[in-house]
Amino acid sequence: MDWSSDFIDRSPMLAPLAAAAELLRGCRDWPARDALQRILTERAVRTAGGDLLRLVAPGGTDRPYEQRIRTDGEMPVRERDWHDLFNVLVWATYPRAKAALNDAHVTRDQTRIARRCDSLPDSERGAIRDALTLFDENGAIVLSSDGGLLDDLRAFRWKRLFQARREEVKRTMRFYLFGHALFEKALRPYIGMTAHAILLEMDPKRVAAPAGYPVNTLDDLVAEAVSTLDAPRALAPLPVLGVPGWWPENERAEFYDNEAYFRTGRRGVSRPPR
Repeated sequence: MDWSSDFIDRSPMLAPLAAAAELLRGCRDWPARDALQRILTERAVRTAGGDLLRLVAPGGTDRPYEQRIRTDGEMPVRERDWHDLFNVLVWATYPRAKAALNDAHVTRDQTRIARRCDSLPDSERGAIRDALTLFDENGAIVLSSDGGLLDDLRAFRWKRLFQARREEVKRTMRFYLFGHALFEKALRPYIGMTAHAILLEMDPKRVAAPAGYPVNTLDDLVAEAVSTLDAPRALAPLPVLGVPGWWPENERAEFYDNEAYFRTGRRGVSRPPR
């Protein structure tokens, strides 16, 4: 898709990034790397190692991508590329969560020498890395003050959740995209578009506000939740076009009859440890 300075208004799914993207509204063409750097600098975005995150051109070193961020404070970013642009905006919006993910990636890559992980078999190390990558690229965050609604989501009871209990969902659940690949997909939504979500049950008073949780508080919650990701099954599949308000077609009850999208027969989602 070509550059458009009002891209952030294309879908309500992009709303979490609106504040970070405000500096790009005046760009008539793709923003240069320096323009993206200003977004991070203005917010003093730091890595888990405490370095201010610096955007650099790809290449120039053999150091792996995640290691380069964690050790050198440098993140390779391609210009004129939606995927990388959204990654920068997610870092600006959820800096602590992204730093925690990056730190966890690097830690898992070093498990052979990390004392606390020496006993983990290769298959478990791989499952952890897969979960981190899945959430980083295609993650979402679901908050609810009603554990029963979260149970419906875990059990793939989509019609019950989004149709029969629609007003309850609107009142007591909040949905936020997180993964930068998912934000890119939201520019051109399509049937089949699915997130992999962290589910968090919260106090009713903290979910009741129309705007939901402040993004900086979400950032802290997700940074903490990252430490519980031990396998992809810890994340709940979420057909995002079913979320009320995110896709006009879901106002029709029959929209949820598409079982190729709203699947019912998959395995359950493991609950996070308490």
